[in-house]
Amino acid sequence: MVCRLLAVLFVIGGSVFVPSVCRADVIELSSGQKVEGEVLKETADSVYVDLGVDIIRVPKDRIRSRQKVSPGAGPVEPAKNTDGIYTTADLPVRSVKELAEKFGEGVVLVQTPSGLGSGFIVNDRGYCVTNYHVVEQETELAVVLFDKNESGEFTRRRIDDVKIIALNPFFDLALLQIPETKGRKFQKVFLSPEADFREGDEVFAIGNPLGLERSVSKGIVSTRNRSFEGIVYIQTTAQINPGNSGGPLFNASGEVIGVTNMKLTFGEGLGFAIPVTYLKHFLNNRDAFAYDKNNANSGFRYLPGPRRKKFSKPPLKKIEE
Repeated sequence: MVCRLLAVLFVIGGSVFVPSVCRADVIELSSGQKVEGEVLKETADSVYVDLGVDIIRVPKDRIRSRQKVSPGAGPVEPAKNTDGIYTTADLPVRSVKELAEKFGEGVVLVQTPSGLGSGFIVNDRGYCVTNYHVVEQETELAVVLFDKNESGEFTRRRIDDVKIIALNPFFDLALLQIPETKGRKFQKVFLSPEADFREGDEVFAIGNPLGLERSVSKGIVSTRNRSFEGIVYIQTTAQINPGNSGGPLFNASGEVIGVTNMKLTFGEGLGFAIPVTYLKHFLNNRDAFAYDKNNANSGFRYLPGPRRKKFSKPPLKKIEE
């Protein structure tokens, strides 16, 4: 892309766009060809790219991958969190099929003596996020990993003795750690750098609804800030069922934007997820919610103050001089 000194105004769909001088996207087409330029406008089925001498429309179904670059620099690398607990990344838009295959190993099945749920791995030390209600009042936890073999097929691998690191019942979040062994490599997923999703954005979930392992459901963001009991949730049409709890809700780039945790029982396409903003707050402050196996209530149980038994006026006492 050639940087220009003079700003040129383009009008598309009644809107005026000023191309950025020093930013560009590299779009790889399904045919293998690449297009580099500034994306001026993006619709549900197309992107409009400024090549510097012309503007072209690229159908989204022809796009294999998309990455942001700067002059003289390669694609943007994932940005690590300050303490390494999770990683954020600005990933290119891809098809759900490609993303499910790429990040499917990062989604796990969480098993307890009383039920099951889903979870996802956030770093190479085996730290795993799930819902609090999936592991509530449980101490014997196991996870099932889905590893790819040489032929590209997923195989099941159960791991016992999973540790509870932190719990937050108010946000319905839990942090687990899968034991590390020699030669074992964890496939992590990336968190979205910003909570910039909007109504109508495409999303998909991977989880284990009703024990049906590695199920993928696709939908859109119905509402980005649905409020329940003082907490904001993402409402989505992606199908969420018991067993999906604790699994990731991905955007069209494969970045985690939420943690699926509930649905309306007598409704269809009415699922909800905890936004990534709450998730980052929980992970960044996990010490405040640390789980102590010797005192399971520590870190999150707060006793209410004493209540009055009689509501009559308190007796008055004369103050002696």
